[in-house]
Amino acid sequence: MQKFGLFGRFLVDNEDREELSEILLEAAKAMEDVDGCEVYQVSVSNEEPRAVYVYEVWKDEAAHQASLALEVTQTLIHRAKPLITGMERMNTLQTLGGLGIDTN
Repeated sequence: MQKFGLFGRFLVDNEDREELSEILLEAAKAMEDVDGCEVYQVSVSNEEPRAVYVYEVWKDEAAHQASLALEVTQTLIHRAKPLITGMERMNTLQTLGGLGIDTN
């Protein structure tokens, strides 16, 4: 069974990367209790001091969309928005499987 995956990049001013990363890590923690979220990974790169990457894998696209309406998600989005200077959905993916992905 294919999963719904997203790979995105958020851009911030250099001094805001740590704060945005912390907010996104809070989101990752909150997603532990959300049905359908299998992976929510937050990453940074030394080569891009203004970027924070997020990789997500969901049971399906509907589960991802439902997560956006949750109060916790809306609160975190509200906190993160002022820090974000740009966003790029690098890719929407059909995740086929791999370590950490339940394909049942």
